[in-house]
Amino acid sequence: MFRKTATDFAPDFLAWLAAKGELSWVRRLDSRVPLFAEIPAEIHPSLRKALELRGIRALYTHQAQSYALARQGRNFVVVTPTASGKTLCYNLPVIQTLLENPEARALYLFPTKALSQDQQAELNEVSLAGELGLKVQTYDGDTPSSLRAVARTLGRIVITNPDMLHSGILPNHAKWVQFFSGLKYVVVDELHSYRGVFGSHVGNVIRRLKRIAAFYGSAPRFIFSSATIGNPDELAMAMVEEDVTLIDSSGAGAGNKIVAFYNPPLEDPVRGMRRSAELESQDIALKLLGLGVKTILFARSRLQVELVSAYMNESLANFYNDNRGIAVRPYRSGLLPSERRAIEKGLREGTVHGVVSTNALELGIDIGGLDAAVIAGYPGSMASFWQQAGRAGRRSGASIAIFVATSSPLDQYFSRHPEYFLSQSPEKARIDLDNPYIFVDHAKCAAFELPFLDGERLGRDEADQTSDALELLEEGGAVRHTQGKWHWSDEGYPSEKISLRSAGADNVVIIDATAGSSKVIGEMDRPSAKELIFDKAVYIHLGIQYQVKKLDIEARICKVEKSSLEYWTDAVVKTDLKVLTEDAQGSVSVARGELFRWSLGDVLVRSQAEKYNENVGYGEISLPPEEMQTRALSLLFPPGSPSGDFLSAMDPSRAASALSGAATVIRSLCPIFVLCDQRDIGVSERVRDPHFQIPAIYLFDRYPGGTGLAEALSDKLGPLMGAASEILSSCGCASGCPSCVGVEGRKGLVAKFLSVLAGQ
Repeated sequence: MFRKTATDFAPDFLAWLAAKGELSWVRRLDSRVPLFAEIPAEIHPSLRKALELRGIRALYTHQAQSYALARQGRNFVVVTPTASGKTLCYNLPVIQTLLENPEARALYLFPTKALSQDQQAELNEVSLAGELGLKVQTYDGDTPSSLRAVARTLGRIVITNPDMLHSGILPNHAKWVQFFSGLKYVVVDELHSYRGVFGSHVGNVIRRLKRIAAFYGSAPRFIFSSATIGNPDELAMAMVEEDVTLIDSSGAGAGNKIVAFYNPPLEDPVRGMRRSAELESQDIALKLLGLGVKTILFARSRLQVELVSAYMNESLANFYNDNRGIAVRPYRSGLLPSERRAIEKGLREGTVHGVVSTNALELGIDIGGLDAAVIAGYPGSMASFWQQAGRAGRRSGASIAIFVATSSPLDQYFSRHPEYFLSQSPEKARIDLDNPYIFVDHAKCAAFELPFLDGERLGRDEADQTSDALELLEEGGAVRHTQGKWHWSDEGYPSEKISLRSAGADNVVIIDATAGSSKVIGEMDRPSAKELIFDKAVYIHLGIQYQVKKLDIEARICKVEKSSLEYWTDAVVKTDLKVLTEDAQGSVSVARGELFRWSLGDVLVRSQAEKYNENVGYGEISLPPEEMQTRALSLLFPPGSPSGDFLSAMDPSRAASALSGAATVIRSLCPIFVLCDQRDIGVSERVRDPHFQIPAIYLFDRYPGGTGLAEALSDKLGPLMGAASEILSSCGCASGCPSCVGVEGRKGLVAKFLSVLAGQ
């Protein structure tokens, strides 16, 4: 039943979709003819046999180019579409080198444990098929202790993730002498996922890796692979602090793909209210499954994943439903490793027919042949959208991807601009390895791993941060200086207390305490925990509803119990902001003069969850606030400028409404211009700012120290204001709706203000 491709079902399905709501646009992307090159003559006979047994008798041109660069000892990054054979770009030169040199080793880094497991299966298939005799070992949190010693001593290829490299391998490098001494290649897959805070951390982990490798006499070459982003070579060079060659021309073929943009029907045209994107996506995925089409649905949050999958399974289990027996599973972070493995296996083997996922399955995990991808709302970047759309059609010809719009201004902007959506240049990823908060953490880890010599620097460190960091750590007693070296002098492993994936170091463990049980069912970073699993909050895991009984922030433990409540909860967060420095200033002007000014600098942001809402009322939240120092772009509206005069001509309450509405629209459109999610950018507005003494809107990076988003936005303010003004002028609502200003009644006021900021 589940073998249909888009060629079989697309015409009838698209007609059904058009009748259901508003099919804004449909584009058919043509197939690509593959371009081949010969397998190099020097390839080891056993490796050649392994390739032939898998049906590979020629290479795509980008694979051949990758092999040549690797053999020349050069770093490179491969950027080609999903399912274009990027894996062979690094497996081929790595395995060839390992077969030639018995002492050679390779390290593979993947952003998730699921990808690590998938890659080991791929490598074992090649190795066993050709009887290559190469020991391939996964070394992560799921690896039994009995196998870890084998990986350290016998592993020719060790597959891990940055977290395990950071906290498990580098601090214990003395047990890995043979591996680090022979390290020839480091493969970094899914490079585009290493951006922002996570990417900045991983760049520092690579600094530490190179330092330890040099200590044991090796200088590995780096091979990166990535989905399409705007600056892959720049990102790779920033990550490894060496020259990197770009390969971005794909020789792989591809089947036809249909991309459809679907806008849910208006339920209240006057107020601009559309039907929920989650409900529409659910209906669309059920329709596709009913047609015998294997489908993946991407939702925007863990809660949505759980709710949508539960509703879909409930519908499929209905006695009167002809589609009974179809299995749909939720897939998200926080699931136990065994739960994730079971879902991945079910998708490959066909016992699971559909999956509802966060972006956890956006990456290149082999989950078998899917023919349709339903994407509920803009995933935060064009790179993510095409990755998610590419999960359909990986093993078949024609496929379809359906973008289901939310009511957000960003989605509605794309619904009216298919030419912009389809031709937009990919966003640029940004990292900051010298972010002081991140750098000091990794200087601490590096000092634990090996003493620093006087004058030695961690990475390039052109600002000589290493000396400053070591002196700071000495003041706190973490290191001591003696005989020209800086030695670790504190207790414990510093890396155990440093998280690569969140602003905070400690995650909160979620424990099911139902009927005296004490089973761990998930975890969450501390700042998110304060907003999502506070006392009396509703938490959903694998479709099961729990209520939080006690969140102990100090102990990092949250106890929950199963419940059958008919609601879920949402926190109300209050944010205060204080300007610390002003590092750069500028203005946005048109021919007739300056429209507004901007300032870039450090700010202190204090946020606190004070209340929570539910459909039956609200309650108080009693938790300590979160404070962080970060970077902010301040939009300033001084007297004498068109923007300042516009605001000063009205009473403070109307000026506050104009600022608040403009801030909402501007923030919602930021992901068009920089590679980020809306949640990566915080916003605050003030009618009379206490620091600048004039009206201001702050756009701040929601991570300590910042990751370059504020700086990136300072170069995009003109186009950003133009897009913000256009979204209001083209919205069909009467006075404001979720597709523009979010609040009914202030559309006209905000539209006038944004037109001033855009110079119209």
